[in-house]
Parts: sequence; C-alpha cells; structure tokens
Amino acid sequence: MDMTAETGRYADWIGRTEDRLDLVAAGPLDRLNATLDREDPPLRPGEAATPLSHWCMFLPGEPHSALGPDGHAARGGFLPPVHALPRRMWAGSRLVFHAPLRVGMAVRRRSTIAAVSAREGSLGPLVFVTVRHEIREDTAGGPALLEEEHDIVYRDARANAVKPAPEAPPPGPWQRSLVPDPVLLFRYSALTFNGHRIHYDRPYVTEEEGYPGLIVHGPLIATLLLDLLRRQRPEARVTHFTFRAVSPIFDGAPLHLNGAPPDAEGRVPLWATNAGGGLAMRAEARIG
Repeated sequence: MDMTAETGRYADWIGRTEDRLDLVAAGPLDRLNATLDREDPPLRPGEAATPLSHWCMFLPGEPHSALGPDGHAARGGFLPPVHALPRRMWAGSRLVFHAPLRVGMAVRRRSTIAAVSAREGSLGPLVFVTVRHEIREDTAGGPALLEEEHDIVYRDARANAVKPAPEAPPPGPWQRSLVPDPVLLFRYSALTFNGHRIHYDRPYVTEEEGYPGLIVHGPLIATLLLDLLRRQRPEARVTHFTFRAVSPIFDGAPLHLNGAPPDAEGRVPLWATNAGGGLAMRAEARIG
C-alpha cells in the first residue's frame, strides 16, 4: 500500500465536524460505578460526573442495518472510510478537564477530524485518525468543560498476530488486580452502546480475527486506571489525563493496575500489565 497516497485520499475529511447533544443522566453513571465495583451512593441532580464517564454519553445511534460485519458502524459518514484497512481500534486519548459535567446538565459535543496520517507498522500498514472533541454546556458561548484528542488506528485484517507485550515497570505502590470476564466486558459495551464484536463474540474474535480471547476495551482499562487514582486520592481533582494502549488484554486472565503518588507538579503515573507482567497501557493523570 502506498502510505502517502492513503493519507492524501482522506485529506478532505480533515476539518469535518459533527455535533451531538445529550443530557447528563444519573442512571448510566451509577451503572458505570457498579461496573467498576464501586459502592458510591446514587448521584443526585447537580452532582459532578466522574472523569471519563462522558464516554457513556453522546453514544452512536446507527440502525442495526447500518452496521458492518464487525459490529461497528459501516464505513463512511463522519470518519474517513479507510476501506483498505478493516480493523479499527481506540489507540489512546489526551484529555483536559476544565469543569465537571453535572447531573441534569444539557451538554453539546462538537467533534472535529483534526488529522489523518499513515505509516508502516511492524505488522503492516496503519492509518491514524485524530478526532478532537469539545464538550460544552448547551448554552450559547459557554466555555468548554472538557477537551479530548482521540486517536483511532486502522489496521490490516492480517495484522492480528499478538506480539509479546513490552516489559512493564516494576509494580507500583498503588496496585489493584482483577480478572476481566465476559460479564464485565458486556456491561461496559452496553453502557457505551459499543457493538464491536471483539468484546463479546468469542467465535468471531477467535475465528474471524484470530485473537486468543475477548479483548478488553481500551477505554475500560483507562477508566479502571483512573479509578485506581480515585480510590487512592478520593478528594483529588483530575485536570488532565492521557493514555496509550500498548498491547491487548484478554478476558479470563489477571489484569494488574498500577500507580504511584503524585510528584511535586501533581503528575500521577499509571500503567496496566497483563498476567505475565507485560505492559498493556501507559497513562498519566494530573491532579490539582
């Protein structure tokens, strides 16, 4: 594949925007807390939504007939179609939290295609699409409550060989371990209205995509890492968060969450490892 031509083919998508409206509702946020195995009291009107719970809002609404064979929306529409690379994954995000979203608040998310780039990876060609999201209260001229840059990677169908995960740092002072099971993955897929079959359809993910098991959602791992920080510093206000997926985590084996106390500038390193100690995700939060 000519990677320069592949990037140029989608240059017209850069700058495209999409607006979605939603209401910050307590029910999905309470169910997210339950999925994370928290015992928080039910949220009441006016109370702050926890960081990253916005991933349970502004959900896709394509009709069932408009889905592709992998359970994602069929190619085209807002995102570049990238037909030559059928596998799509969430690679990472960079977020700035200016002010909390609050239960009962009407909110608007404007999404913009910020960049499209292509390169050769170790397992074949890759196309990266960066989408910039800004969430505001749905009032004219309101300031951004949250800004996010979301990286999506498209890969070749033959690039599913699982490479050994890179070596992770030693276990951190903050630790939590759990075994992701199909119920956890199903509940998170339901909360985010995510139809991607790799997270719940074992015959599909093993026979069609060639993975050894169900894949744990990247944003779920990121949410669990930030939840580790919440458990250790419940009063801290998160102002920034960034994460990058490094290698996949599969159901049925331990997932280890690690972190360390903040440095003098409030930066909190966080990382997730697989059962063998290999690095699955690297993240960093900043608290105020």
